[in-house]
Amino acid sequence: MTPADDAAPVRPLDKEALKTKYRAERDKRLRADGNDQYIRVAGVFSGYLDDPYTPFQPREPKTDHVEFAFIGGGFAGLVAGARLVEAGITDVRIIEKGGDFGGTWYWNRYPGAQCDTASMIYMPLLEETGHIPREKYAHAPEILEQCQRIGRKYNLYDNALFHTEVKDLTWDEANDVWIITTNRDDRFTARFLGSGTGPLHVPKLPGIPGIESFKGHAFHTSRWDYDYTGGDPLGAPLSKLGDKRVAIIGTGATAVQCVPHLARACKELLVFQRTPSSVDVRANAPIDPEWFASIATAGWQQRWLENFTENQAGGGAEEDLVQDGWTDLSRRIREKMKTIPREQMSPQAMLAAFEDSDFEKMEEIRSRVDSIVGDTQTAQNLKAWYRQLCKRPCFHDAYLQAFNEPSTRLIDTDGKGVERITETGVVVAGVEYPVDCIIYASGFEVGTDYTRRTGFDLTGVDGLKLSQAWSDGMRSLHGLHVRGFPNAFFVQPTQGANLISNVPHNLTDSGRTIATVVAEAKRRGATRVEVTQEAQDAWIALLLTGPGRMMMGSADCTPGYYNNEGQAMGPGAKYNVGYPAGASAYFRYIDGWRKSGKFEGLEFA
Repeated sequence: MTPADDAAPVRPLDKEALKTKYRAERDKRLRADGNDQYIRVAGVFSGYLDDPYTPFQPREPKTDHVEFAFIGGGFAGLVAGARLVEAGITDVRIIEKGGDFGGTWYWNRYPGAQCDTASMIYMPLLEETGHIPREKYAHAPEILEQCQRIGRKYNLYDNALFHTEVKDLTWDEANDVWIITTNRDDRFTARFLGSGTGPLHVPKLPGIPGIESFKGHAFHTSRWDYDYTGGDPLGAPLSKLGDKRVAIIGTGATAVQCVPHLARACKELLVFQRTPSSVDVRANAPIDPEWFASIATAGWQQRWLENFTENQAGGGAEEDLVQDGWTDLSRRIREKMKTIPREQMSPQAMLAAFEDSDFEKMEEIRSRVDSIVGDTQTAQNLKAWYRQLCKRPCFHDAYLQAFNEPSTRLIDTDGKGVERITETGVVVAGVEYPVDCIIYASGFEVGTDYTRRTGFDLTGVDGLKLSQAWSDGMRSLHGLHVRGFPNAFFVQPTQGANLISNVPHNLTDSGRTIATVVAEAKRRGATRVEVTQEAQDAWIALLLTGPGRMMMGSADCTPGYYNNEGQAMGPGAKYNVGYPAGASAYFRYIDGWRKSGKFEGLEFA
């Protein structure tokens, strides 16, 4: 099944009318407070951060030394740790605020939680661990299992610190080590340091007036309260909601996944929507072990990663191994590009072709709503009026169908959001909806300052703070190395491949670079590795020759975390880009950089 097989026939496009509609829908959602419309989970809401999954284990503070310390026990830390171990560097300590490995997949155990990129390319180190994904799109328990499997295989549990948060990181110039202190009175040193905290681990709440006054039960989806709802992360029915009126606030990717489960379980489910998600076909299915055995020859996962990236963010490959919504959209764009006569090829013509393919795809997605949702008004309110990459595209085969359940009601706020919360319910447009429970599917802090999300700042050479070094925008070489912060690696997509459709590909590739650089330092007997100022400046200059952020997160999109809630991004945003030639080209470039053995741009001392 292709992503649009169950969509209704598409009507002829009136592009100017669509642009007008998009602008109108955007404008009604613009707010002067931007990211400040959300509130920090602290104070009276601090209980929302409790770990409901793993008991806290007392331990003695650490005052030792390790060769490599990595902050964050999600994919970034696990893959870096695995590659370091493979390179013979086994003295690795991962510091994680959760009770186990997994990162965002440790916290996100809500019903239906699932990756929306194919599991064959999403879950890291499948070939190394020998795991066969059970479905095309893995559910959260399987992803968490894979994280734990990596931890066991590479003995990363032995030195890990769980339920531990870093408070300070200071470079010790005299000894070429990082001094690390934590909230559990640890004070130890590490020769090398990695940070892969990611953007999806600090939950946020909507700043709705009266939110603190609600007397019923409430929780954030990243701390799902199965004691209240019944069920469990493995998919058991939510057996305790049969007599409950439940509100869910937020209709992003999380709600798309958990609403179908709530719709089947609740006496009444009220879905409060400010902006609908675009929801295309997922077409999930079990993976056939015999088929998998036929394709899983040596190097299979790297081939799949490269194939997806080339099809989704490159020039296209002869074959599409993954065949999902991401590669479908990119294929459409490439086909539109091919219709441009050679003599008329220009950036403007290419952008117009991109726009046309996006309009067509979004019309299919909106037509799909009409073909599924029975109530005409509900269907109209569930349609996404913006370009597909303005928000994280969603794929699901049960979300829209959930609104055909008699117990489920969509409360559309016409872009205004919830007006206020009372002791007993939720108010929209002056109407109060009494509920027993409020579930906040309001996501995570993305647009806030790096130091706010991580809870720490780095102090590098001569007392330079990372927040100071990046006060006018991020500066790095390859997104990994930052001048003034020796022996430190920053694992994230920006200023590297910047492949947002499959972030794990960025992280796994960074793990290779980290292990290669540290192994080279060991071979040379070097205790210090740092990017030169000239190399960092040259890399930034190269990045700025590219097309910029283009459509994704652009200012004319409806507000969301992709575009800083519709507010001006600030001068530093121009640095939040990737390799000008694209993700596939970057991965080829950095592979050659590693294999050359020259490590151009780095100084070993």
